[in-house]
Amino acid sequence: MNLNAIHAIYQFELGRWFRTLFQSILSPVISTSLYFVVFGSAIGSRMMSIDGVSYGAFIVPGLIMLSILTESISNASFGIYMPKWAGTIYEVLSAPVSWIEVVIGYVGAAATKSVLLGLLIMLTARLFVDYEIKYPLVMLLFLVLTAVTFSLFGFIIGIWADGFEKLQIVPLLIVTPLTFLGGSFYSISMLPEFWQKVTLFNPVVYLVSGFRWAFYGVSDVGVWISLGMTALFMALCLGGVWWIFRTGYRLKA
Repeated sequence: MNLNAIHAIYQFELGRWFRTLFQSILSPVISTSLYFVVFGSAIGSRMMSIDGVSYGAFIVPGLIMLSILTESISNASFGIYMPKWAGTIYEVLSAPVSWIEVVIGYVGAAATKSVLLGLLIMLTARLFVDYEIKYPLVMLLFLVLTAVTFSLFGFIIGIWADGFEKLQIVPLLIVTPLTFLGGSFYSISMLPEFWQKVTLFNPVVYLVSGFRWAFYGVSDVGVWISLGMTALFMALCLGGVWWIFRTGYRLKA
């Protein structure tokens, strides 16, 4: 394992993140804070509790997950797309560095950014709503697994994209709608029975549900099912990354 190569990629990506501090940190924190103000404080104070949890506190895990998903994909996709666009990716491919080390460097940096952002949003939420974390270790586990999994997914998108506009297609048209429809602002038990079954095909449901269970001990699906679905999606993303480096898809062309 070439630790120096991993550290170089990891440090470079984190350095780029800190150079764009406002865009990378303040912008998503401010955007999420507006959700807390509107849905948590203004609307939440006029709504009934869900599963014994006040509405303002109920949406905290969903909003954190929304930020984690979008930022993980954005950071990882942009991180690998820029070397492709600038042509420096060939220096990485020709260096004595394995694909695993390249992925650890880029995905590790993107996941680190997302985890830090998630913790920052969690602290910011305290300014607007009161909430508790019943199982903090499980919460951290879901936070890290989700960040790593969707950073891998973003890494695949960054390699697939052949233009800057394509970096935003999947997050805006697929991931964000799935997150809003995945129980971020409501419990799927509130839906008609038919739509409850349809919603179970949405992978984000399992992420939000497991993360919310770590906070309040309530969930729409079993926590072990949520953990298993997260691990399955991670395995699929790892398989996709392995195939890309094996075939050179959009890397060596």
